[in-house]
Amino acid sequence: MLGHDVIHLRGLEFYAYHGALPEEQILGQKFLIDIDLFSDLSQAGSSDRVEDTIHYGEVYHVIKTCVIGERHQLVERLAEDIAQRVLGQFSCTSVRVEVHKPQAPIPGIFGDVSVEIWRTAGDRV
Repeated sequence: MLGHDVIHLRGLEFYAYHGALPEEQILGQKFLIDIDLFSDLSQAGSSDRVEDTIHYGEVYHVIKTCVIGERHQLVERLAEDIAQRVLGQFSCTSVRVEVHKPQAPIPGIFGDVSVEIWRTAGDRV
């Protein structure tokens, strides 16, 4: 059953300055990233060699660079940037990226706001 292998990175937490409101660009806030990397992991499962898989430490570094290295008004744009960079740098066939903005400026009580996107290697923007 090839094609169903996945590497999950969950709850990557960063402090950054994304948002459409001026205060968000000045004060910043916490962002959480979840990502799923879909790839055939059978070679790594057989060889037990890091060279045969997607190095999740390197993926983390790419995500960190996207989140804290640039500023976007929309978390949709941030999610797209993460997806495109990961697809461009690693041998995954598709990714699911979820960007959580738990302190979004909403006048009410809520647990979380998030955006989720799915992209494949052929979906280059």
